[in-house]
Order: sequence, then structure tokens, then C-alpha cells
Amino acid sequence: MIFRFYVFCVLKSCLGFGAWDLGFRTFLLVFVVLPAVVRAEELPRKAKGPRESYPNVDVIYDSVTMADGKRLRSIITKPRDAKGKLPVIFLTGWLSCDSVEAPPDTKDTIGLILRGLAQTPGFCLFKIDKPGCGDSEGDCSQTDFETELAGYRAAFRALKNYDFIDSERVFIFGSSNGGGFAPLVPETESEQAQVRGYLTIGGWVKTWFEHMLDIERRRFALIRKSPGEVTNRIKGASTLYYEWLIKGRSIPEILKEKPELAELWPEGRDHTHLYGRPLKFYQDLQKLNLGAAWSHVKVPALILHGQYDWIMGREDSELIAQIVNANVPGAARFIEVPDMGHGGQHYLSMADAFAGKQAPFDPKIIRTMTDWLGQQEKKPAG
Repeated sequence: MIFRFYVFCVLKSCLGFGAWDLGFRTFLLVFVVLPAVVRAEELPRKAKGPRESYPNVDVIYDSVTMADGKRLRSIITKPRDAKGKLPVIFLTGWLSCDSVEAPPDTKDTIGLILRGLAQTPGFCLFKIDKPGCGDSEGDCSQTDFETELAGYRAAFRALKNYDFIDSERVFIFGSSNGGGFAPLVPETESEQAQVRGYLTIGGWVKTWFEHMLDIERRRFALIRKSPGEVTNRIKGASTLYYEWLIKGRSIPEILKEKPELAELWPEGRDHTHLYGRPLKFYQDLQKLNLGAAWSHVKVPALILHGQYDWIMGREDSELIAQIVNANVPGAARFIEVPDMGHGGQHYLSMADAFAGKQAPFDPKIIRTMTDWLGQQEKKPAG
């Protein structure tokens, strides 16, 4: 799909030439460019809806091949008339099996945020769909985190394949789960040196075991259990998640031994998935040391958390900022965004957030992000 952009530009330049000249140029274009278009189309499109499109922004549908041969859909945007290489916003995405594609008719909040970033002057945006999402090959419901992370790493290395992207000026935007593991994507010191900044919404840094106890405490309170009931439930949840995440036992095995814990399992009778992902995904997350990962970050970071985010706690985002500031004082800025939920949604209360009752989208979150990006680009490298 990258070649479609070039076709557009050359055909446009043909306007005004004589009929023979136009015909010759068109023939030459078809002869030279068509094989490249066919090659770019090798990853079939699964979605039936419209592709992403913007005024004055070029959208490139391409793919990244993982080590195991699976191809992941990449969607890259760039300002149409930009000259030279541009810095790039690289997305590390959320946990759920939802596509990163954001067509013009999207109503999804994170999609609206991504559309705002795609139209940020002077920046490219690079997104990939994880295995099994959007056009990507694979099965998201069976993909563990180690495999997913490998896809992001392959995509990060692919940044150097585009002559309009300055791969030495990368800003990683981590949303939700991606806001925690973002610093794991660049593996080597040279790759880490390519990153000019981090931007997160609703990230995490504690162990996944701690996260599960935190979210369950909030969930029990939001379903209006009494303080005593919340405490009793957390005692049971502590046992359940310790046996699963720390000791590595299967959920069926645990519940067979302790059937009284069955009512605490969030997925009911589905004992092989949680939030649509396989249980190994979370065992992989439990093995991570995100505190150590963020301890290597020595570039600016904007750490955002929503006032009404009941999924990821404020303390995680504050800890990320504290860790980065311990490396370089003043490098990280933490903001608790009023009336914002976990993924940038606009809510009027925590109860509304828990019920998914959204207020109209507030674009101020996009301005907060793009203003920060613009400020970072004005700073000298290093």
C-alpha cells in the first residue's frame, strides 16, 4: 500500500501534459508500480468497513513479518506534503483483542485519540495490529504475551524501512497494558537510544498479581459490596490469584480443590481465558519486572491517568513517573486527568465509568498529548 501514495503523486504531476505524454506516463506507472502494489496486498484485508483516511494525511497499509512467519498489519500515517524524515509516534497497545484501525466513522475513544495523533503536524504515526486482530494473521484469543511482545519488537525494527520516518526520533505511546510494557519494546542499547520520549495512558508497573488484587478490590466496591464483604472477597481472591500467578497452577485445578473460590473468578465458567486472552498471557505478565524496565528510561515521559480509571490504579502511574524522575530529575510529568476513564473516555463519575456510561468525548486529552509532543521536538537531542 505504500506505493499507492507514490501513484497518487505522480499521476497528479501528469495533469496538464499532453494526451500522449499522460498516456505514456500512465503506462510506465502501471508497468513499474503495479508489481509493488500486488506485493503490498499480500496480506488480505479482513475488515469490511472503510479504511483510515484523513485530509492532508497519507495512510499506508503495510505489514510486519514476525520470526514465526505471521504477518501483522501495520498502519502508518504521514503528513501529505512533508519534506524529509519526520519523528514517529509508535503505539504499544492495550490488552483486549481490538484493532488499532481508526476509520473516519469510528466512535471508539481510543480510535478518536489515534485519529488526533495521526493528524499531528510534523509527526508520523506507526501502529500494528497484534496477532489475530484486524487483518493480522494468528488468533488473539490464543496468543500469549511473549508472542505479542515479539510482534511489537519486529515492528519497532521495521521503522528503519521507511524513508520518511526518522527512526532516531521515536516517541512510544503506551495505552493501558502497553503503557506498562512500553520500555520493553526497544531491546538493545542502540534501540533504546532511538526513543526520544514515552507517553502513557492508564499504564501499570506493579506485578500483575498486585494489579489483580487492586482491580478486584475496586470492582467489589463498585458492585456495592459492604466493606466487610470486600475484605472477605479479597482474602479469597488473594488465594486464587496466588495459586494461579505465583505457583503456576491451572484455574480448574485450583477451583476443584477450593470450590468456594469459583464465584470470585471473573469469567464464570470459562476457566481458560481472562478478558479474552489465554491464561498464559497473564503468567507471562507476572514474570515481568516493569520497575526494572522503567529504571532504564532516561528520556522525557508524560504519564497520564484518568480520575475515573477503575481498571488501572493511580499509584501505578505515579510510580512510573517517580522511577523515571529518579533517573533524570524532572524528566517525567504525571497528570491525573479530570473526568477521564481508563482509555481516555469522558465520564462524570466513577459509577458511570464502571457502567460504561460515557459523556461526549472531550478532545482536550488529544491537545494535552500533542502539546507535549511538540514541546519535546523543540528540545535538542540528548
